[in-house]
Amino acid sequence: MGKITFYEDRDFQGRCYNCISDCPNLRVYFSRCNSIRVDSGCWMLYERPNYQGHQYFLRRGKYPDYQHWMGLSDSVQSCRVIPHTSSHKLRLYERDDYRGLMSELTDDCACVPELFRLPEIYSLHVLEGCWVLYEMPNYRGRQYLLRPGDYRRYHDWGGADAKVGSLRRVTDLY
Repeated sequence: MGKITFYEDRDFQGRCYNCISDCPNLRVYFSRCNSIRVDSGCWMLYERPNYQGHQYFLRRGKYPDYQHWMGLSDSVQSCRVIPHTSSHKLRLYERDDYRGLMSELTDDCACVPELFRLPEIYSLHVLEGCWVLYEMPNYRGRQYLLRPGDYRRYHDWGGADAKVGSLRRVTDLY
């Protein structure tokens, strides 16, 4: 369970909307989003309805403008609350369909290419917990929510290519 409040204007001003669960279409509640307050839980925001477009990971805190959540614009049109789990495990594969070298990860990794000596990751299997995949090292660049399940190709997690720079477990302990 989580709680997030969206504000149309910067610095928590203007019309607002409180949300406590997944919402595939926020456009019915507001036309733009320039600030957010996360009271509880971890959330993934999406720039388009139905969990499409750029993704932005937010945890408890205040975000007075969209640059604070690494947003590219004031467009937030859907959101998911990310369930809390106590354990995390995923497997990274050098090729699609779980082929090639395999590495297992149970903790955050700030630089996947350096740690695993793999320039690209073509498939993933999330065994436990939820993760955020970043296209660049040190938790920068485009973000993708990885929930337990199979990602046989980078398209399955929404990636435009096989770049995986860093991975972070979703916990509410940051």
